[in-house]
Amino acid sequence: MKKFRNPLVAGLVAVAAFSLVSCAKKEVKMTSSAPTGNELLVGEVGSMTGGEATFGMSTHNGIVLAFEKVNAAGGVKGKTLKLISLDDQGKPEEAATAVTKLVTQDKVIAVLGEVASSRSLAMAPIAQQNRVPMITPSSTNPKVTEVGDFIFRVCFIDPFQGTVMAKFATETLKFKNVAILRDIKNDYSVGLANFFKETFEKSGGKITIDTSYSAGDMDFKSQLTTIRTKKPDAIFVPGYYTEVGLIARQAKELGLNVPLMGGDGWDSPKLKEIGGKAIEGSYFSNHYSEEDQSPHVQKFIAEYKAKYNIVPDGLAAMGYDAAIVLIDALNKAPEMTNTAIRDAIAHTKDFQGVTGMITLNEKRDPVKSAVVLKVADGRFKYQSTVKP
Repeated sequence: MKKFRNPLVAGLVAVAAFSLVSCAKKEVKMTSSAPTGNELLVGEVGSMTGGEATFGMSTHNGIVLAFEKVNAAGGVKGKTLKLISLDDQGKPEEAATAVTKLVTQDKVIAVLGEVASSRSLAMAPIAQQNRVPMITPSSTNPKVTEVGDFIFRVCFIDPFQGTVMAKFATETLKFKNVAILRDIKNDYSVGLANFFKETFEKSGGKITIDTSYSAGDMDFKSQLTTIRTKKPDAIFVPGYYTEVGLIARQAKELGLNVPLMGGDGWDSPKLKEIGGKAIEGSYFSNHYSEEDQSPHVQKFIAEYKAKYNIVPDGLAAMGYDAAIVLIDALNKAPEMTNTAIRDAIAHTKDFQGVTGMITLNEKRDPVKSAVVLKVADGRFKYQSTVKP
């Protein structure tokens, strides 16, 4: 497990490369002259280094922006928020070690993280056992919040995301035959593929082939060659940007000129860098669009750009929303006890976030919309909004 200090100005740009080990050795310390007794410690666990480092850094930057804003405005009930952020290197076992340290040694009042469902599933039982509220910004697998009543999320879940993309495929793109290429070792990918398949087939579509790869693979030509023989209208690839970009390139090399489709795991500037022109014309579901003209969205984008000199992606927006939901709950909680904070988070209703209005249901999942984006002209262009 590594500790990490936010590089602030460099932000996401500095970590877009895959090798970020040099940035991941110290704790995040929010600037404050307040004594320890006037601080509220909040933990964060994220993939600051490793194959999906842009996920962790974008989320982290969003959280830091929210914390710095509230601290500049006087903090929470006169107390300064202090963020202790630990790097799990993209590994579930490291995520479990990190959250254990945060709740047993650092004695944080709440935990933000993780992005990936597999890592949140490693963390959640520990947070639940220690009765420390945990809010995942972006883990969409339904199993995450099923762990217990101290586990929350601010993102939509895979049954909805899978339905969104299946209906978009059949109703908007008029696709009838789709192949699936899933990451068999990834809880997120497996779950999303299952929900897409179920809805697509119920809508009259046909899954021509359902095949797999494993995270970290570099060569997908065997699977893609088999897929090509099935002549699908598209390929549903609910993986992470690291592999999706390579899959797009290799598909084009094999003459498999059909669009790819996927979920929010695609959301990274690295997708366009890795996939190049091969990923153009493909579609994925996401939590927000930078083209949304909502004042809430545009204000967030302006503040984020001013701090990090880059347009925030969906993971940054989700990190920010997770942080402000927690901050709102801390302000409403009658006391800073685990149970009082948990109850305040659970009562989140009609809360305006960057990614939409957030109301948590009895399963501690939000009821909210999703957007569909198209990779075109080197950008993620808005296509449609789908409500629950």
